[in-house]
Amino acid sequence: MPERVRAAYQAEMRAARVATQAEARWRHLERAHILSQPWPWPHTANHIAMFALAVAQRDRREALGQVVRIIVAAPGSALDRYPEGNTGRARVGLTQPMPVPDDLAAVLQAA
Repeated sequence: MPERVRAAYQAEMRAARVATQAEARWRHLERAHILSQPWPWPHTANHIAMFALAVAQRDRREALGQVVRIIVAAPGSALDRYPEGNTGRARVGLTQPMPVPDDLAAVLQAA
């Protein structure tokens, strides 16, 4: 993971940890997910963080969806088979591409 992407990813993960509102935590985890998709271990770590938040919120559907995503994240990244821009949530299809926010696209393009 290039340093610029790593710094942006870590900033989003840190923001997710310190956010006081659940919606803000999810938003930061989703943004971190978009940044992490090309790299197996950060991608998997992001889904583990999403799983932990889902469990803390007692959201069974989201937690189960994250278990599936934890299993497929590393292989999908390693094989370059991931849906660009996908936010990583269980309410979004595993293979559904989504628009990448402009600021994140700039970070990823620079990589």
